[in-house]
Amino acid sequence: MELFKVEGWNLNTDKIAFKDSKKKEAQKARNKQEKIDRKEASTKNGKKQKKEHHQVEEVNEEEDEEEDEEETEDIPDVKDKSSKKKPQKVTKPTVAKPVVQPAKKLTPLQQKMMAKLSGSRFRWINEQLYTITSDDALNLIKDQPALFDEYHEGFRSQVQSWPENPVDTFVNEIKFRSKKVINAPGGLPGLYPNKEIVIADMGCGEAQLALDVTQFFNKINKKAKGRRKVNFKVNSFDLKQTNDRITVADIRHVPMKDESATIAIFCLSLMGTNFLDFIKEAYRILAPRGELWISEIKSRFSDGRGDEFVETLKLMGFFHKKTDDSNKMFTRFEFFKPPEDIIQERKAKLERRNKFIEVETEKEQLEIKRSKVAEGKWLLKPCIYKRR
Repeated sequence: MELFKVEGWNLNTDKIAFKDSKKKEAQKARNKQEKIDRKEASTKNGKKQKKEHHQVEEVNEEEDEEEDEEETEDIPDVKDKSSKKKPQKVTKPTVAKPVVQPAKKLTPLQQKMMAKLSGSRFRWINEQLYTITSDDALNLIKDQPALFDEYHEGFRSQVQSWPENPVDTFVNEIKFRSKKVINAPGGLPGLYPNKEIVIADMGCGEAQLALDVTQFFNKINKKAKGRRKVNFKVNSFDLKQTNDRITVADIRHVPMKDESATIAIFCLSLMGTNFLDFIKEAYRILAPRGELWISEIKSRFSDGRGDEFVETLKLMGFFHKKTDDSNKMFTRFEFFKPPEDIIQERKAKLERRNKFIEVETEKEQLEIKRSKVAEGKWLLKPCIYKRR
């Protein structure tokens, strides 16, 4: 028998009813409903924010796609928009441009110092060429080829200050005398039988004379229709071949046959201490009635005009035609090689005057004097530029 058992009561229940239990249940229901409402409101707001965020993302994606399209090359459209892929970026390789450092300009002081250095170098080379023999000069240039280029670079600078270039004088002489018949009085000498004009430029430098003369005669031959064309050849000799017009040679021994030239030219090229050997070589290669043209600086002649120089060349077999000293800086000479009949006539004349033995004695004395002191020290003084 259960204790405190009352009919209609259940004392084993976990729930205990109070007077205001109904009020509490109503309050609990309201709290639950408010909680549900808040949850629904929160869910609604979350969906709205998510939608707005998704729209922002879509806008950003569209902007990114537009930027990508600007940076990429054109890609063909795909018909199926749903399967359209995002265009891939195609970047062109960038090639790094080499950085070129601008050449630094020399200051006026540096330019002045460089000019002095080049000038002193030119004067040193010039002095060497005037105070050594021709074979030593050839060996010097063979061992140091750059000296030849340095010398002529300085020489070009010197020429700019001259009133005229002796090379131009000789070219103009050829042009003027070409107007007359070859081998006629006043005309250019030519070889028989074809009247070929053969020029030997002894110590030609950069062979400017050969260039100018060749252009002149080619122009004449181009215009010659019914007239006979001019046969000509220019041989240029020097210590170095700076272009295809030049043959390397010591000008006391040039690769030409005896009596194969009609004009031999020495334009400021009697430089070696043994320059009379050059004159002997010119005599060998010149044909009878061939001409010897020489231009030299006036300061090299002790008498100004070069009378001793003329007499020396006459002893070596040349006949003197004229001396032109009208230029302030240069004296120009013309000689010719007499043919055999004139040589014999002159010999007979000297014998009649009892001077033949005297002349032969003078030739011997000249060679004796040369053997003791080179002619480059007494007949023609070296052309030495003043040091600054």
